[in-house]
Amino acid sequence: MGKSKAAVPRASNKAAPPSNAFTQLYKAYISETPSHFKLIDAFLLFLFVTGVLQFVYCVVLSDYPFNSFLAGFAATVGQFVLTLALRMQIGARADTKDRPRVTEGRALAEFVLASVVLHFFVVNFLG
Repeated sequence: MGKSKAAVPRASNKAAPPSNAFTQLYKAYISETPSHFKLIDAFLLFLFVTGVLQFVYCVVLSDYPFNSFLAGFAATVGQFVLTLALRMQIGARADTKDRPRVTEGRALAEFVLASVVLHFFVVNFLG
């Protein structure tokens, strides 16, 4: 009463190397992403690197003016979050229509207003 086992297709052991996937992703990003998204992405990368450098400086070298570190780090993280929200609002498309859910002008106005409020609080925190 042996059960016959159905042939199970096996996955190929020859997977594409990760570098090939990253190369394809990079080429698709360069060729298909609009320039204003690339500019926002470059600013996001700048904010990320700035935040990491501030944190490393505080941990490794000195945190003497701790208020300054907190204000600078909060400004960097806050601006990163606001910029990411801007990119998501501009990049969001309606389900059936090929237009943004929020107009680019409104998204930019919200971004600028929120950035001004963020930096107002950061400057007030510095004292």
